[in-house]
Amino acid sequence: MRCEVLAVGTELLLGQIVDTNSAWIGEQLAASGIDSYEHRVVGDNQTRIVAALRDLLSRADAVVVCGGLGPTQDDLTRDAIAELMGVELVRRMDLAEHIAAMFRARLRDMPENNLRQADVPAGGDAIPNPLGTAPGLRCPVGDKVVYAVPGVPYEMQEMVTDHVIPDLLRRSGESACIVSRSLKTWGTSESALAEMIADRVDAQTNPTIAFLARGIEGLVVRITAKGATEDDARALVEKEERELRSVLGELVFGVDDETMEHAVLARLQARDWTLGVAESLTGGLIGARIVNVPGASDVFRGTIGAYATDVKRSLLGVTASSVVTEDAAREMAEGARRVLGADVGIAATGVAGPTEQDGVAVGTVCFGIALPGRPVESLSWRLPGDRERIRQFSTISLLNLLRQRLDGLPS
Repeated sequence: MRCEVLAVGTELLLGQIVDTNSAWIGEQLAASGIDSYEHRVVGDNQTRIVAALRDLLSRADAVVVCGGLGPTQDDLTRDAIAELMGVELVRRMDLAEHIAAMFRARLRDMPENNLRQADVPAGGDAIPNPLGTAPGLRCPVGDKVVYAVPGVPYEMQEMVTDHVIPDLLRRSGESACIVSRSLKTWGTSESALAEMIADRVDAQTNPTIAFLARGIEGLVVRITAKGATEDDARALVEKEERELRSVLGELVFGVDDETMEHAVLARLQARDWTLGVAESLTGGLIGARIVNVPGASDVFRGTIGAYATDVKRSLLGVTASSVVTEDAAREMAEGARRVLGADVGIAATGVAGPTEQDGVAVGTVCFGIALPGRPVESLSWRLPGDRERIRQFSTISLLNLLRQRLDGLPS
């Protein structure tokens, strides 16, 4: 089974929006054992959408179209699919009622043009959208199929997961079960990671191993296995995971949807320790990531955004002559623990740019970690990138250091 991806939207071509949807859909197709050889972007032009669909279907069994299902005149995906099929659009009153009900639930009047979203090419079917007003489409084109899903990521993801992938697997006649697991890593480069597990990659047949670079979220090693049953496939994945972990060691911080903050909070919770944070250059990013985790309040005491020098001194007790030093980071971590009444204190200070500060180069960051019964630790790094990347890299790097230190403590 081969399925291509077509993203629709002039804003994608103009670079006003980054096309993350196609990447996500491609990842789901790969995890399900469905080949995808081409992802394409086309603007809001019916003629070009039809031409792109015809071309893609000439080589593939299916196409997933993302975007162009809104209520406005430039939302042309449903019209293009109808033209491709050689049929008219038919208004489905059950879909119209669903759309109207969503507006009523929001205490809003429904504009008349939203009824366009209830139009389905004759002979096609609608994919339910419980999260929004734009139903998806599943439309046969000869012995092939076109799926259309909205461009809103959370709506698209639910439709692809619950409807598109299962339908593709049924059409493929695939009786085997496919299981995937992603090992999330931080602390090395993609090339170094590839060298570490080159023997495993070279020997791969089933399971297969793929690398995914996720920027400030690290590098992902995805394991995908096929088996007669889900248990068979999972057993293959777990065996390969053990082999990879034996090589990667502490680089692995999480699995699948687990984030670095998940990993840190789980370790703190296991020790019944609380956490306090002092942030300068990160300006609240560390605290924001932590509170994204449900149940963070069991562990997290809070974050102090001590951006100004006088705040570092008056609130956190920093006495170091320069506030971008390891001494300052150490005192900030101690101050966070003291002021917030936490068991563990961490701190970040540095120069995010765009210019150096008091002779300190852009990208210089200093971290402090205060753990119970241990001397307060501080260390400094030079991080690459622009202001935003330095701040984001500082955030995950400090959390990763804390994870490693917690793992190194006796149980």
